[in-house]
Amino acid sequence: MTKSKQKKKIIRLIWGVVLFPLALLALAIGLINLGVFGKMPTFEDLENPQSKLATIIYAEDFKDGKSQGRDEDKEPNVVLGTFHLENRSYIDYKYLSPYLVKALIATEDVRFTNHSGIDFRGLGRVLVKTVLGGNRRAGGGSTISQQLALNLFAEREENIIKRSIQKLQEWITAVKLERNYTKSEIVAMYFNTVPFGSNAYGISSATQTFFGKSPSELNLEESALMVGVVNAPTRYSPVKNPGPSKERRDLVLGQMYKYGYISKQEFDSVKDIPIKLNYRPIDHNSGLATYFREMLRQTMKAKKPDPANYRFKTREDFTADSIRWESDPLYGWCNKNLKNGVPYDLDRDGLRIYTTINSKMQRYAESAVEEHLSKTLQPDFDGQKKFRKHFPFSNYVKESVVEESIDHSIRGSDRYRSMKKAGVSEDSIRRSFEVKTPMTVFAWRKGKRSSTDTIMSPRDSILYYKSLIRTAFMAMEPVTGKIKAYVGGPDFRYFKFDNAWQGRRQIGSTVKPFLYTLAMQEGKTPCTKIPNVRKVIRLPSGEAWSPESTENEKYKGVEITLKLALALSSNNISAQLVEEIGPETLAETCRQFGLTSHIDPVHSLALGSADMSPYEMVAAYNTFPSGGFHVNPYFVSRITDHQGNLLATFTQSKREVISKRIAYLMVNLMQGVVNGGTGTRSRQYVPSAELGGKTGTTNKNADGWFIGYLPKLTAGAWVGNEDRGIALLGDGARMALPIWGLFMKRVMADKSLLISPDDKFDVPAGIDRSSLNCSESEEGNSESDEPDSLFF
Repeated sequence: MTKSKQKKKIIRLIWGVVLFPLALLALAIGLINLGVFGKMPTFEDLENPQSKLATIIYAEDFKDGKSQGRDEDKEPNVVLGTFHLENRSYIDYKYLSPYLVKALIATEDVRFTNHSGIDFRGLGRVLVKTVLGGNRRAGGGSTISQQLALNLFAEREENIIKRSIQKLQEWITAVKLERNYTKSEIVAMYFNTVPFGSNAYGISSATQTFFGKSPSELNLEESALMVGVVNAPTRYSPVKNPGPSKERRDLVLGQMYKYGYISKQEFDSVKDIPIKLNYRPIDHNSGLATYFREMLRQTMKAKKPDPANYRFKTREDFTADSIRWESDPLYGWCNKNLKNGVPYDLDRDGLRIYTTINSKMQRYAESAVEEHLSKTLQPDFDGQKKFRKHFPFSNYVKESVVEESIDHSIRGSDRYRSMKKAGVSEDSIRRSFEVKTPMTVFAWRKGKRSSTDTIMSPRDSILYYKSLIRTAFMAMEPVTGKIKAYVGGPDFRYFKFDNAWQGRRQIGSTVKPFLYTLAMQEGKTPCTKIPNVRKVIRLPSGEAWSPESTENEKYKGVEITLKLALALSSNNISAQLVEEIGPETLAETCRQFGLTSHIDPVHSLALGSADMSPYEMVAAYNTFPSGGFHVNPYFVSRITDHQGNLLATFTQSKREVISKRIAYLMVNLMQGVVNGGTGTRSRQYVPSAELGGKTGTTNKNADGWFIGYLPKLTAGAWVGNEDRGIALLGDGARMALPIWGLFMKRVMADKSLLISPDDKFDVPAGIDRSSLNCSESEEGNSESDEPDSLFF
């Protein structure tokens, strides 16, 4: 072979060695792009990445306290919580702190603005320093766009061959991203998709979880910390591993200084600052307005009522839910509205729900419940243990009734059901409930919600939980119907049952304003006098009904005004009024006021024998300060998708129930209750403002109520136990009114909420207020005069 031929052969061999791998690479890229090794994302996939987006629930107000004049383009600041499988949310680039963007580029891809998805200089560094030199600290060659591609469309493969193919997929996807998106959009997509630990996916969820802030509010050191966490969310968790987390944060700060994003002075001043967190992991059991969020979830996911599902409920329940399905656009919203032909999924579709809840009022409501139950009611009730034979049950309750209640709770427990399903015998199951075992239970500690580790038998734990007092509270605006605060129980983590919405208990004397409304419509006035004598009524069954009235003896046997009668909560007067008006008329009036639960049209209804939810009762009472209109409570103002596109808006729905004149007469009557009757204790909390309200107590003090209103705010509280055979201490003025009072006191002290002692009720034309100052003394007992029993 001649030298020239040999030379040509060597050249062809060299070119073959060089070009063959390139040809293979080109072939592989072509095949991968065609989807031979797996589906590649299309342009549509890039526009709409299929991430599990959390639905975010917003309060109406901003962190600066403003709730009026919302700027539609401004990012809401107060987040109540999320619905999610993964707590993931999206945010636009304009809402990212500039420090976040600088920290990311300096740490992950310093030539980000100069390449088109693949950084060949970076790849060369990886080949020389990392692969050949064995220096793992030299870093990887993946650009932000490549990391985004991996985050969006695949889990990282561990097999070297599969990982090599995946790497090429990343390259192709990264180039597509660079061609179809701006650099700013790519940065935003990156921050929206990466995990940060603590079940926080995306920068918006992460900053709420770790700092209680939005991404735009992060300072330099917080931004560096977040970018550092992304590298290894568990290893660099500021909660679990604060030491390594700070080291990683300082490394990010060093990179920012190295590449000129911060000055030497800034670096030196920040690197020694310790990590400061406001750690609030977002889950369904914690955070603000937990009961409200669950009520919202159930409302939006409700299905069209089917009679087959109401076997264990009343006809009224089915009718009420059917009416609500037809009339309430939010009820069943997810099933009434479709996305791509299927119902909306609250946990995946990234909705933005803007509620009417005011975060400040919500905190005041939750703190009022917490303070009253933990510092007063629960300690006093626990002190009865040595006086009650079957604590927490009352002494008047038979032992057979106690055992029946415990047995019902045993059969309804998860332990019983799982053991029964596993085929364990009844005797063995029962014995297991007597065996002491370690467990964690709810407890009040130093005036705060808490939990405690203890050892007790499951049966004893049932009795323990039955001894814990339950409650409900709701506040709404009279004219708009907006729900501003909502509490369904002591602690959602341990008590899932929502007493505000799902609970129905006897309403006691809180029914009396509806009865007195009928009296006003019949021509009576607050100053109309009626003999306060015991009434014996012969019922259709032939039985005699004569309720006992417990007001001070000096008011009995004499004529008293209706204003004083309501202030004293006189059962004598209520019995006379219901006999005159008729229980059927009273029942119909209650329905007109929006009480949709079952009502028996019997005489004892005049004393509160019906079971109602606090939700219904607060809305019904709201008719009085609203000027005679029943305003359906509503709690969502609008819904958008995660990009801000409007999907739905909601407004009030109201109807006139009584005239404005009758409404004001009832306001005047109920002012007498708080100024000199059973609700006088309210003046300890709200000494000077105009307000009206009514207390309520049921058989053997099983339930306590107080519902009251100011010109601009209506609120109500219920207190009781899980079991009606458990009697509390005191009446509605002692059990429930302080929750209302503590809440209103804090609301009125907060000037940003615009609830002032100077607010006045509107007086309709033709009413002379001085004529309603009846001639007799309107001062009742300073202590509550609630009856011990509804029935004689």
